[in-house]
Amino acid sequence: MNLEKYKQLLFQKMKEQMKVWFEDKQEETVSNEDVYRFLHSIKGTSGTLHLVGLHQLSDELMNQIEEKDEKNWSILELRNFLYDLITLSYEYEHLHNIDVPFTDMKNEDSPLIQLIDDDVSMLILLKDALEAKGWMVMANTEPLKAIEQYFDMHPDCLIIDVNLPTKSGFQLLEDIQNHNKKQFIPKMMISIRDDRETRLNAYIKGADDFIEKPIDIEEFVIRVERQLDRKAIFDQSVLMDELTQVYNRRFMDDLLQRNLTDFNRTKTPFAVAILDLDHFKKVNDTYGHLVGDKVLAEFAQFLKNHTRSSDTVFRYGGEEFVVLFPRTSDVEAKDTLSRLLEKFAEIEFEENHQTFSVTFSGGVFMVQEPETTRSAALKAADQALYQAKENGRARIESANIIPITAPMKRLNVSIIDDDPIIRTMLVKMVESMEFDRYELDAKTFEDGLKFFESGRTDEIGEHFLILDGIMPVMDGTEVLQRLKQSKNASRFQIVMLTGRKSEYDIARALKLGADDYVTKPFSIKELQARIQRLIQRMS
Repeated sequence: MNLEKYKQLLFQKMKEQMKVWFEDKQEETVSNEDVYRFLHSIKGTSGTLHLVGLHQLSDELMNQIEEKDEKNWSILELRNFLYDLITLSYEYEHLHNIDVPFTDMKNEDSPLIQLIDDDVSMLILLKDALEAKGWMVMANTEPLKAIEQYFDMHPDCLIIDVNLPTKSGFQLLEDIQNHNKKQFIPKMMISIRDDRETRLNAYIKGADDFIEKPIDIEEFVIRVERQLDRKAIFDQSVLMDELTQVYNRRFMDDLLQRNLTDFNRTKTPFAVAILDLDHFKKVNDTYGHLVGDKVLAEFAQFLKNHTRSSDTVFRYGGEEFVVLFPRTSDVEAKDTLSRLLEKFAEIEFEENHQTFSVTFSGGVFMVQEPETTRSAALKAADQALYQAKENGRARIESANIIPITAPMKRLNVSIIDDDPIIRTMLVKMVESMEFDRYELDAKTFEDGLKFFESGRTDEIGEHFLILDGIMPVMDGTEVLQRLKQSKNASRFQIVMLTGRKSEYDIARALKLGADDYVTKPFSIKELQARIQRLIQRMS
């Protein structure tokens, strides 16, 4: 007897119940009797259908509750209680007898590779091979989108095909090389052409390696690994940020820890400040990234030239800088930075006969308690920085004065998928994530139309979308098309869930602005690791 039909009916029954409990929310609570009956039904049916894992888990959950108990479950409490059952049902429905390789992507600091190729078949093949190593790959088919993503995500290795639409791989490499002369990012070129002129041109434009198509995948992975090793050695040996010529984040971690150790010995307070250039994205968008880099470099040198020799300036990341002030109170550091803010705001930058000025905001924290950790000190300063921005920017705030619980940046995470099981799994997964700089607000939608009708796109803050490609009413590509035309398009980071190895779906998603794609069926653990790393890179 073919049991597949009955298995699908069971999964459909579970989906309908998940939607009623967790999304329709006709009641604020669910009775214990209803939960027990649901588990009893799943246990009986799954046992009959030889779904042994589902049968055992539903039995274990039943043993944790009493049928006659008058308890009422809150929606959040019930979702957490049933999460393993929901996840297992997804795996039975989608992953049973399907080889879905899992790669260990738990470390958000592991390498990020950017792959640019308009041949989608090749893109899928190379992305799969590289991600099997536990690396994360951002795939692009469009050169202009690729350049944006390069500046936003700061990859550890760049792989470019020579033959690209609208702009050749050589032009793309030359643009990036001109921008990144002071930064070491390994660059590899791939091409179906292997003549001497093509190879020489690649190296002249700044490539560190050249690989001919068709590609030997095993050799390709080894050569990428060599480039990543070079990058890791370089990062470990260099203490200066290449662009701004101030100390980098790695040295900042070491020196801040030394200051904390010294404080525990001497009990002499010191201050740490985080500074952020105001509206810096507008500078990049208006005048270009080269001008943006010039502003960053001049700001860094300004800080070095206008602080004491005992103070230390670091580039924290992007347009953020950290200053360590030894033997300094938060009041003294705040006064110093306020004076520097006035001076820096008077500097005029010029580009294409236009002049503009830039301000910065800052958060200060004075270490005065022996149990203070490095992360706690930075988080406190960062929360004060957030408060400075909330209070109008171009100002300095102290974490020792404002409440330490100042709110973090809001990140709106929207899950758009017509499968209630997937929505339930993903919202639980997102809500379990923790970030130093983001507070996540997760919401689910069963199709694109309901997403737009909700007004979600107009909500304040940055947006992260997990978007199913195939949905009724309005599918993923239609959502991408509408978002692309939106005035807020730049605020969205998008991961597309596509059909397994569907070249057409992947090509469309990337062309319409998706930042990454994941093929269905997927491992929930791998998807969680990928999203964790993407958001970590954004912050």
